[in-house]
Amino acid sequence: MSRFLNAARGRPVDATPIWLMRQAGRSLPEYRALRERYTLLAIVAQPDLCAEVTLQPVRRLGVDAAVMFADIMLPLHGMGVDFELVEDVGPVIAEPVKSARDVDRLRVPEGEEAAPQVITAIKQVVRQSPVPVVCFAGAPFTLASYLIEGRPSRDFKLTKRFMYHEPRAFEELLSKLAATMAGYLSAQVGAGAAALQLFDSWVGALAVEDYTERVAPHTRAVMAATESLQVPRIHFGTGTAGLLEAIVATGPDLVSLDWRVPLDVGWERIGFDRGVQGNLDPAVMLGPSELVRARARDVLRRAGGRPGHVFNLGHGVLPETPLENLQLLVETVHEGVAVHV
Repeated sequence: MSRFLNAARGRPVDATPIWLMRQAGRSLPEYRALRERYTLLAIVAQPDLCAEVTLQPVRRLGVDAAVMFADIMLPLHGMGVDFELVEDVGPVIAEPVKSARDVDRLRVPEGEEAAPQVITAIKQVVRQSPVPVVCFAGAPFTLASYLIEGRPSRDFKLTKRFMYHEPRAFEELLSKLAATMAGYLSAQVGAGAAALQLFDSWVGALAVEDYTERVAPHTRAVMAATESLQVPRIHFGTGTAGLLEAIVATGPDLVSLDWRVPLDVGWERIGFDRGVQGNLDPAVMLGPSELVRARARDVLRRAGGRPGHVFNLGHGVLPETPLENLQLLVETVHEGVAVHV
């Protein structure tokens, strides 16, 4: 079994494994060259191109897992949502959810029907990848926030107002999203995914009581539906320092920490009976090489050689990140002090 999968299952490894969110992306010159000719949606729609982009960082950086080149919004097409991925803005929804009637119109596609082009691409990537392939989906709350806000938001006031004033419609919206994502994740494993990550990127905007009462049951439903797939399942969020115990209760195998909580403190709160992923600040990668090395070693020190640590950033690789810093980070982690044999 691979170094990444062993660590994700809490088993001894010869060195800490590392992969990076958005490692397949704008920080690599070979990717930028492709994007001059193709959009993100065009790349995902062509399995050969998608495989190439997904595997570029594996060849260039020597990371221990390949993360599928896709977007959390893609399965929403299968639910009947029309949206655009706008450069430097993010997802823009053509008709945002404003009422219970809008929620009623949403379909719940089965399995790969949510995004068949992604499933086709996964099969291609799995055939070519020398390392395990990580696939993913958006968590119900984060997807709901895009659907309600209509585009990325800083304060999520429309989402929260809908949650408070239309509680039944909000519940139904998250229920439909949970069912769709559970089926989509299952289809990804059927296509060869070796691990899954559930992106709840914006859940840190919630108060603990709102998360626990209104959101966590739907995240838990996704985790419960994917438990029998027998692959490691990672929960990712940002700004979640106040929610860690509630996130653990939803049932992930690993919890991905952002940089706002020290890894050792976060892992103790999560519980050493499950794994942890993270958690270098992506902005550190914009700094000098000596800072990158020092901060990476500090994360490893905080992990303490304990089995179950997968090194990652606390969020995605920033487009401006120097390639040499990415290479240095991977080298530093692989040669680091956290050796679990």
